[in-house]
Amino acid sequence: MANINFVPDDYVQSNESRRTNLIYLVLFAVVMIALGSSFMTIKIRQRACNLKDKLVNTKMVQIQQAIKQFEELQTKRGAMMRTALTTAELLEPVPRSVLLASLTNNLPTGVSLLKLSLVQKEPRRTTSVTPTSKYKAAQAKKEAAAQANISQEKLLETHIDIEGMAPSDLQVAAYIERLSSSSLLDDVALVESKEHKIEESTTFRRFKLTAMLRKDVHLTKEDIKRIRDRAENTVWNF
Repeated sequence: MANINFVPDDYVQSNESRRTNLIYLVLFAVVMIALGSSFMTIKIRQRACNLKDKLVNTKMVQIQQAIKQFEELQTKRGAMMRTALTTAELLEPVPRSVLLASLTNNLPTGVSLLKLSLVQKEPRRTTSVTPTSKYKAAQAKKEAAAQANISQEKLLETHIDIEGMAPSDLQVAAYIERLSSSSLLDDVALVESKEHKIEESTTFRRFKLTAMLRKDVHLTKEDIKRIRDRAENTVWNF
Protein backbone atom coordinates (compact mmCIF):
# COMPACT_ATOMS: atom_id res chain seq x y z
CA MET A 1 0.00 0.00 0.00
CA ALA A 2 1.54 3.35 -1.02
CA ASN A 3 2.09 6.16 1.51
CA ILE A 4 0.07 9.19 0.72
CA ASN A 5 1.45 12.54 2.01
CA PHE A 6 -1.32 15.00 2.63
CA VAL A 7 1.13 17.88 3.57
CA PRO A 8 1.52 20.36 0.79
CA ASP A 9 4.95 20.64 -0.76
CA ASP A 10 5.01 24.41 -0.14
CA TYR A 11 4.57 23.89 3.59
CA VAL A 12 7.37 21.33 3.68
CA GLN A 13 9.71 23.62 1.79
CA SER A 14 8.89 26.56 4.05
CA ASN A 15 9.65 24.45 7.16
CA GLU A 16 12.93 23.34 5.73
CA SER A 17 13.74 26.91 4.78
CA ARG A 18 12.97 28.13 8.31
CA ARG A 19 15.05 25.33 9.81
CA THR A 20 17.96 26.21 7.51
CA ASN A 21 17.66 29.90 8.35
CA LEU A 22 17.60 29.08 12.06
CA ILE A 23 20.74 27.01 11.71
CA TYR A 24 22.40 29.85 9.81
CA LEU A 25 21.38 32.32 12.52
CA VAL A 26 22.76 30.06 15.22
CA LEU A 27 26.01 29.63 13.33
CA PHE A 28 26.20 33.36 12.70
CA ALA A 29 25.63 34.04 16.39
CA VAL A 30 28.34 31.54 17.32
CA VAL A 31 30.77 33.14 14.87
CA MET A 32 29.94 36.63 16.15
CA ILE A 33 30.41 35.52 19.75
CA ALA A 34 33.74 33.93 18.84
CA LEU A 35 34.81 37.07 17.03
CA GLY A 36 33.70 39.26 19.95
CA SER A 37 35.61 37.08 22.47
CA SER A 38 38.70 37.15 20.23
CA PHE A 39 38.42 40.91 19.92
CA MET A 40 38.08 41.33 23.69
CA THR A 41 40.99 38.97 24.28
CA ILE A 42 43.15 40.95 21.85
CA LYS A 43 42.14 44.23 23.53
CA ILE A 44 42.97 42.85 26.98
CA ARG A 45 46.34 41.62 25.75
CA GLN A 46 47.02 44.99 24.13
CA ARG A 47 46.28 46.75 27.39
CA ALA A 48 48.54 44.35 29.26
CA CYS A 49 51.31 44.91 26.69
CA ASN A 50 50.84 48.68 26.96
CA LEU A 51 51.13 48.49 30.74
CA LYS A 52 54.28 46.38 30.43
CA ASP A 53 55.70 48.85 27.92
CA LYS A 54 55.00 51.72 30.30
CA LEU A 55 56.67 49.86 33.17
CA VAL A 56 59.68 49.04 30.98
CA ASN A 57 59.93 52.65 29.82
CA THR A 58 59.69 53.87 33.41
CA LYS A 59 62.43 51.47 34.49
CA MET A 60 64.57 52.51 31.52
CA VAL A 61 64.19 56.16 32.51
CA GLN A 62 65.10 55.33 36.09
CA ILE A 63 68.11 53.30 34.95
CA GLN A 64 69.24 56.13 32.66
CA GLN A 65 68.94 58.58 35.54
CA ALA A 66 70.90 56.23 37.80
CA ILE A 67 73.61 55.86 35.14
CA LYS A 68 73.73 59.62 34.70
CA GLN A 69 74.06 60.13 38.46
CA PHE A 70 76.76 57.47 38.59
CA GLU A 71 78.68 59.19 35.79
CA GLU A 72 78.33 62.53 37.58
CA LEU A 73 79.60 60.94 40.78
CA GLN A 74 82.53 59.43 38.89
CA THR A 75 83.31 62.82 37.38
CA LYS A 76 83.12 64.48 40.79
CA ARG A 77 85.25 61.70 42.27
CA GLY A 78 87.88 62.22 39.57
CA ALA A 79 87.87 65.97 40.20
CA MET A 80 88.19 65.39 43.95
CA MET A 81 91.07 62.95 43.40
CA ARG A 82 92.87 65.45 41.20
CA THR A 83 92.30 68.17 43.78
CA ALA A 84 93.53 65.89 46.56
CA LEU A 85 96.65 64.97 44.58
CA THR A 86 97.32 68.62 43.80
CA THR A 87 96.85 69.54 47.45
CA ALA A 88 99.10 66.69 48.52
CA GLU A 89 101.78 67.87 46.13
CA LEU A 90 101.49 71.37 47.50
CA LEU A 91 101.52 70.28 51.12
CA GLU A 92 104.06 67.50 50.65
CA PRO A 93 106.35 68.26 47.69
CA VAL A 94 108.67 65.44 48.75
CA PRO A 95 107.08 62.09 49.77
CA ARG A 96 107.84 61.16 53.35
CA SER A 97 109.16 57.79 52.29
CA VAL A 98 111.70 59.53 50.04
CA LEU A 99 112.68 61.93 52.83
CA LEU A 100 113.13 59.02 55.24
CA ALA A 101 115.17 57.19 52.62
CA SER A 102 117.40 60.25 52.21
CA LEU A 103 117.91 60.49 55.98
CA THR A 104 118.76 56.78 56.06
CA ASN A 105 121.19 57.05 53.16
CA ASN A 106 123.24 59.67 54.99
CA LEU A 107 123.60 57.67 58.22
CA PRO A 108 127.26 57.08 59.15
CA THR A 109 128.33 53.64 60.29
CA GLY A 110 126.92 52.80 63.72
CA VAL A 111 124.33 55.62 63.73
CA SER A 112 120.63 54.76 63.97
CA LEU A 113 117.44 56.81 64.01
CA LEU A 114 115.04 56.63 66.93
CA LYS A 115 112.41 59.24 66.17
CA LEU A 116 111.43 61.47 63.28
CA SER A 117 108.71 64.08 63.21
CA LEU A 118 107.57 66.48 60.49
CA VAL A 119 105.66 69.66 61.29
CA GLN A 120 104.42 72.23 58.79
CA LYS A 121 104.35 75.80 60.01
CA GLU A 122 103.74 79.21 58.58
CA PRO A 123 106.93 81.24 58.07
CA ARG A 124 107.74 83.91 60.57
CA ARG A 125 106.64 87.32 59.49
CA THR A 126 109.44 89.82 59.40
CA THR A 127 108.78 93.29 60.72
CA SER A 128 108.27 95.67 57.85
CA VAL A 129 110.63 98.60 57.65
CA THR A 130 109.21 101.93 56.56
CA PRO A 131 110.60 102.68 53.09
CA THR A 132 112.73 105.79 52.88
CA SER A 133 112.13 106.47 49.19
CA LYS A 134 109.41 106.14 46.57
CA TYR A 135 111.42 103.48 44.73
CA LYS A 136 111.70 101.31 47.85
CA ALA A 137 108.02 101.87 48.58
CA ALA A 138 107.11 100.67 45.07
CA GLN A 139 109.38 97.62 45.46
CA ALA A 140 107.75 96.82 48.80
CA LYS A 141 104.29 96.98 47.19
CA LYS A 142 105.40 94.64 44.40
CA GLU A 143 106.79 92.14 46.89
CA ALA A 144 103.60 92.31 48.96
CA ALA A 145 101.47 91.71 45.84
CA ALA A 146 103.64 88.76 44.82
CA GLN A 147 103.32 87.24 48.28
CA ALA A 148 99.53 87.70 48.15
CA ASN A 149 99.32 85.81 44.85
CA ILE A 150 101.19 82.81 46.26
CA SER A 151 98.92 80.23 47.90
CA GLN A 152 99.27 79.68 51.63
CA GLU A 153 100.15 76.02 51.08
CA LYS A 154 103.29 76.92 49.18
CA LEU A 155 104.36 79.28 51.95
CA LEU A 156 104.32 76.54 54.59
CA GLU A 157 107.67 75.47 56.01
CA THR A 158 108.35 71.82 56.86
CA HIS A 159 110.31 71.52 60.11
CA ILE A 160 112.00 68.21 60.84
CA ASP A 161 112.97 66.90 64.30
CA ILE A 162 115.44 64.00 64.30
CA GLU A 163 116.45 61.84 67.24
CA GLY A 164 119.02 59.07 67.07
CA MET A 165 121.89 57.15 68.64
CA ALA A 166 125.58 57.33 67.69
CA PRO A 167 128.78 55.78 69.06
CA SER A 168 130.38 59.20 69.56
CA ASP A 169 130.08 62.87 68.70
CA LEU A 170 132.28 62.31 65.65
CA GLN A 171 129.53 60.31 63.97
CA VAL A 172 126.98 62.95 65.00
CA ALA A 173 129.10 65.66 63.40
CA ALA A 174 129.55 63.54 60.27
CA TYR A 175 125.78 63.02 60.06
CA ILE A 176 125.15 66.76 60.40
CA GLU A 177 127.69 67.45 57.65
CA ARG A 178 126.05 64.93 55.31
CA LEU A 179 122.57 66.29 55.95
CA SER A 180 123.78 69.85 55.40
CA SER A 181 125.09 68.87 51.95
CA SER A 182 121.80 67.13 51.06
CA SER A 183 119.69 68.65 48.28
CA LEU A 184 116.52 68.19 50.35
CA LEU A 185 117.42 69.74 53.69
CA ASP A 186 118.41 73.14 54.93
CA ASP A 187 119.29 74.75 58.29
CA VAL A 188 120.52 71.51 59.89
CA ALA A 189 121.39 72.21 63.53
CA LEU A 190 122.32 70.22 66.62
CA VAL A 191 119.93 70.66 69.54
CA GLU A 192 121.61 68.39 72.07
CA SER A 193 123.89 65.39 72.38
CA LYS A 194 123.81 63.47 75.66
CA GLU A 195 125.61 60.42 76.91
CA HIS A 196 123.45 57.31 77.14
CA LYS A 197 124.50 54.01 78.66
CA ILE A 198 123.23 50.58 77.66
CA GLU A 199 123.67 47.70 80.11
CA GLU A 200 126.20 49.80 82.07
CA SER A 201 128.99 48.81 79.68
CA THR A 202 128.23 50.42 76.34
CA THR A 203 128.07 54.18 76.01
CA PHE A 204 126.28 55.94 73.18
CA ARG A 205 125.44 59.52 72.34
CA ARG A 206 121.76 60.30 72.07
CA PHE A 207 121.37 63.32 69.85
CA LYS A 208 118.61 65.60 68.61
CA LEU A 209 118.75 67.55 65.36
CA THR A 210 116.50 70.04 63.67
CA ALA A 211 116.29 70.78 59.95
CA MET A 212 113.99 72.26 57.35
CA LEU A 213 112.86 70.90 54.03
CA ARG A 214 114.10 73.10 51.24
CA LYS A 215 111.48 75.00 49.33
CA ASP A 216 110.90 74.51 45.62
CA VAL A 217 112.36 71.01 45.68
CA HIS A 218 111.55 69.12 42.50
CA LEU A 219 112.48 65.45 42.28
CA THR A 220 112.15 63.39 39.15
CA LYS A 221 111.07 59.75 39.11
CA GLU A 222 114.68 58.76 38.51
CA ASP A 223 115.79 60.73 41.59
CA ILE A 224 113.13 59.09 43.76
CA LYS A 225 114.02 55.61 42.47
CA ARG A 226 117.73 56.22 43.06
CA ILE A 227 117.12 57.44 46.62
CA ARG A 228 114.88 54.48 47.46
CA ASP A 229 117.23 51.91 45.93
CA ARG A 230 120.14 53.37 47.84
CA ALA A 231 118.07 53.30 51.03
CA GLU A 232 117.36 49.58 50.56
CA ASN A 233 121.08 48.89 50.13
CA THR A 234 121.85 51.00 53.19
CA VAL A 235 119.37 49.02 55.30
CA TRP A 236 120.86 45.70 54.18
CA ASN A 237 124.40 46.90 54.80
CA PHE A 238 123.60 48.46 58.15
